[in-house]
Amino acid sequence: MSEANLSVGVIAKRAGVNVSTLHFYEEKGLIRSWRNAGNQRRFKADVLRRIALIKAGQKIGVSLGEIKAILAKLPNERTPTTKDWENIATAWRDRLTQQINYIEKLKSSLTACIGCGCLSLERCHLYNQDDCLNQEGDGAVILERNDV
Repeated sequence: MSEANLSVGVIAKRAGVNVSTLHFYEEKGLIRSWRNAGNQRRFKADVLRRIALIKAGQKIGVSLGEIKAILAKLPNERTPTTKDWENIATAWRDRLTQQINYIEKLKSSLTACIGCGCLSLERCHLYNQDDCLNQEGDGAVILERNDV
């Protein structure tokens, strides 16, 4: 179906988003609609694939800016093909692996010190006395270490 003949309501329902979300995505340049003779928004069915990609990306923490950059690489604002999706998924898989590793570290440290520099825990097996971890950087440096 190459014609833009689906209403904003139909697309919103099929995509599982609010109409206002579609307007937002369109305003941000993530999706595109056309106007019919009555000046009503109309979408092509393949916009559903773009919306699915946007939603999947957002669920794993990919910003709309990053998603827009990915979609902008596609010629003529087309919908991602199977090959495009394979490339995107590979990059996102690597990102997910990094996030999983970070979450595992956080899970292991929830009852202990994460090296944030606050010096407020009275019982911390990794007590950061005199804020010596400050020399390693800002934030939760123990969680950020690659060797832990």
